[in-house]
Amino acid sequence: MATVRVEVEQGLLEGIIGNGVKVWKGIPYARKPIGALRFHPPVPMEKSAGIYHADAFGPVSIQNREIAERLGTPTKNMSEDCLYLNVWAPEKTEKKLPVMVWIHGGAFRSGSGSTPLYDGTKLAASGEVIVVTLNYRLGVFGFLHLAGISKEYTANLGLLDQIAALKWVQENIAVFGGDPNQMTIFGESAGSMSVAALLTMPAAKGLFQKAILQSGASQTIPHKKATEIAEAVLLELGIKENELGKLNSFTADEIVQASEKVTLQYAASGAMPFQPTVDERTLPFQPIDAIANGAAKGIPIIIGTNHDEGHFFYNEQTPLTPEKVIAASLVKRVGEENANQLASYYPKTMDGQAQYMTDFVFWRPSLQLAAAQSTYAPVWMYRFDWHIQGHPMAGKAMHALEIPFVFNNLSYFEKINVQVNNEIKSLADTMQKAWITFAKTGQPNIQHVDWHAYSVYKRSTLIVNSTISLVPDPNSEKRKLIIEDHHQERK
Repeated sequence: MATVRVEVEQGLLEGIIGNGVKVWKGIPYARKPIGALRFHPPVPMEKSAGIYHADAFGPVSIQNREIAERLGTPTKNMSEDCLYLNVWAPEKTEKKLPVMVWIHGGAFRSGSGSTPLYDGTKLAASGEVIVVTLNYRLGVFGFLHLAGISKEYTANLGLLDQIAALKWVQENIAVFGGDPNQMTIFGESAGSMSVAALLTMPAAKGLFQKAILQSGASQTIPHKKATEIAEAVLLELGIKENELGKLNSFTADEIVQASEKVTLQYAASGAMPFQPTVDERTLPFQPIDAIANGAAKGIPIIIGTNHDEGHFFYNEQTPLTPEKVIAASLVKRVGEENANQLASYYPKTMDGQAQYMTDFVFWRPSLQLAAAQSTYAPVWMYRFDWHIQGHPMAGKAMHALEIPFVFNNLSYFEKINVQVNNEIKSLADTMQKAWITFAKTGQPNIQHVDWHAYSVYKRSTLIVNSTISLVPDPNSEKRKLIIEDHHQERK
């Protein structure tokens, strides 16, 4: 296979050419976060002599192997040494192209930038964009809130890894044919929640100009709870709070095992124990509050959810949350009067609980963020409804089902025994073009549909299905009970 070389700040990189693209895999964007750098912010790479062969993906962040395999994440090479990114560029690049940087999801505890579903070949081969995917520290290594115990530690390391990767791209992407002043970050699930945080983090300011949020918005864990979780992990390891230096005496596997025990303790409540937390040095405010106050002024966004997000997380064997817990949660979120009216939308069934998760974990936060940002920049909202009636895997428009369409990686459907027909190809082409035109111009383009920007007055939402249409305020009756007006959306 033919090779191609570029010179970046750290030295020469040799990638490969094939399938209409040039690709460089496994590029280190920060020093290995091991030894003295474990549980500390990423440190820039040093310049090195010789040629770095960027022809294989780098190690992925250490994570639960069983979950990783279920989600299609490569599991052969897991390591604390995981700060690597990948670049795809059209084989023939004659001008500076917009750059799309993908941040993977996985509940902040699983996933990788080298997952086959995120392969950037089809996006880049369009000839119109450079695609970057990246790894960041996950779970206990990326989001253990030691900063709540000692000021010698820093919070939100996984987010700081993402910022380090964005800085590397800013500094180096021009040699790959990319325009550092045309950067779009996009992500799904925890990746989308990361995008929401990056929109407000001081250290990320100026590193991108546009953002796409797929099935995730403002999401953090309270500082007090994050500190309690960190203390629980230390207790499992037998480390006292004044002995944090002892963390380096444990193997990565021992630390992961301790974190898994703590995760099980919190799993019953449905909480993600390792995720971003508000911290004065790194993430000073709740993202939704910061965005409502103009922290992301001037940054256009696309934001959306899938019609049946929650069905990804529920099946017939999933234990149902007690009715009293759901009822109390509803009252806390929307008040007693609205909760009483909403109860009929969430029957005491698996489908009912999946719908509750769809609405309150994904749809409501996305509505809030869209409304808040629409004051300061154009916002385009979508809802992905496409599914195959009766199919065991694609029978609902569940969480993550839009990803193969965005990347145009339709081989995914062959793996779940779905024949890729013209309808699927057409929808993938449409979504890919919309995302690319947004990266190029700051405005998505859908053929034959005038996709209006979102406002709290009209709430225009693109419904993505076999046919695509623009609908004002879909499910308005339920929406009004979940969020009555734009003033409430900012609370």
